[in-house]
Formats: sequence, C-alpha cells, structure tokens
Amino acid sequence: MIRKLASGKYRLYSRKKNPKTGKRRNLGTFDTKAAAVQHEREVQYFKRH
Repeated sequence: MIRKLASGKYRLYSRKKNPKTGKRRNLGTFDTKAAAVQHEREVQYFKRH
C-alpha cells in the first residue's frame, strides 16, 4: 500500500496490519511514486524466492 505524505513523498506500508500495534508497518519512504511501486514489486518478489 502506497500513501502520499504531506511532505510530498510516498511511503510504502505493509499490506497486513501488525497484530501487536494494529497499524501497518513502514517499508520505506521514497521521493517518487514510481520508486515506491518498484520497491513494492521487489518486496513481493523477495517474499516468494
């Protein structure tokens, strides 16, 4: 899940909520949406290989 921050940057959050806190984990902050999308793809690839 990618959200735009007030600063204009984009943050990647985990798809599932953390059961302990009830919030989504921060998986990184990026300057462009394209960079955030690319990193999300890398994360999904890494989870399955």
